[in-house]
Amino acid sequence: MSPKVSRSITAVTTIRPAVVGKLNERQVLRLLQTRGPMSRAEVARESGLSAPTVSKAVASLLKAGLLEEADAPELARGRPAPRLRLATSSAQVFGIAIDAGHCEVVSAGLDGVLHGNTMKVPTPNTYPELISALSKAIGEMQAKPGMTSLGCGISLPGLVDFRKARGVLSPNMPMTDGHSPAADLANRLGIECTLLQESHALCLAERHYGLARGLEDFAVFDVGAGVGLGVMLGGRLLKGHSGLAGEIGHITTVASGGRRCGCGNHGCLETVASDTALAYHASRKLNRAVNVDEVIELARTGAVDLGAELREIASYLAIGVAAVVNLFNPEVVFIHSPLLDIDPGLLSRVVEKVGQRALPPTFAECRVLRAEGSKCQGAVAGIIQHLSDAVAPDVV
Repeated sequence: MSPKVSRSITAVTTIRPAVVGKLNERQVLRLLQTRGPMSRAEVARESGLSAPTVSKAVASLLKAGLLEEADAPELARGRPAPRLRLATSSAQVFGIAIDAGHCEVVSAGLDGVLHGNTMKVPTPNTYPELISALSKAIGEMQAKPGMTSLGCGISLPGLVDFRKARGVLSPNMPMTDGHSPAADLANRLGIECTLLQESHALCLAERHYGLARGLEDFAVFDVGAGVGLGVMLGGRLLKGHSGLAGEIGHITTVASGGRRCGCGNHGCLETVASDTALAYHASRKLNRAVNVDEVIELARTGAVDLGAELREIASYLAIGVAAVVNLFNPEVVFIHSPLLDIDPGLLSRVVEKVGQRALPPTFAECRVLRAEGSKCQGAVAGIIQHLSDAVAPDVV
């Protein structure tokens, strides 16, 4: 046997145990993520791994801070075996949803359950001020005694290049263009941070904590300051070459004479079917400028009648949703929008109009529902996935 061949075999033999060990850790971690707290014996039985293998994997995950041990309920006989669970009382992660009017910040355990209320941070006028404000908010949450902070997920609107982890073009948040909030916050906070496009974050939120649990093919239509789209096909996010897929808000729906969009074009879908579009109509009716948050409150309380405008928005939303149904053949299209709080009948009108526009065989197999997940939950799901992959990569 040549020395070259001998060295190759030695390298493979050296690497294989480490890889197998990581796969075992991932298997244990996924089991606890899907099934909840379990004893070591239960993990071994359900996973098919040997008891020593489980003990080794658990030790590594405990050291990484992803798991913790909790006392089991008292049994009639014998001493109860401690149960393993995702770290909830000993560790926390953070979720940030950056948006035009205000940002939202939450703390959660590794089970995704939020700790307390969502903190709202007014969005500053400059990027350095934004990073400072978010750092301050997270810093206050980090001060919890006995709690280790493991990481932070950040949801960002607009185009996000996932290869470079930075914003590329955000018509509604241009201050973030060319910047990486994840890298900048990681430097400030001293914890791992990851960046997600906001529609992708909503997909993760719906998949892990909302109505899409167990679904492989679905889409989330996000209607906020702009209009975005997240698509899950075969259980994987559709990102495109650089992560820029899903910008359905910038398809042209008004051929001529449409309002100018933040992207520079005229007649984009989000100029006629978004919170911003409703704010534009309200401003004209009230003869004064109102922002997105204000117009939603005005419409919700009946201070201004925007019924006709909401019906128009429903028609344009149906154009976008029908395109998603025809293009991707999802099992469900979830609509995420505060506009649904203003008018309880808005969703049913959208669904009716989608049925008139989508191809009948495709629409017959698709449901259109209101989303339950939030961008902050998606940011939390993103950092949990990021931390899990860093310790024990998912090869599925």
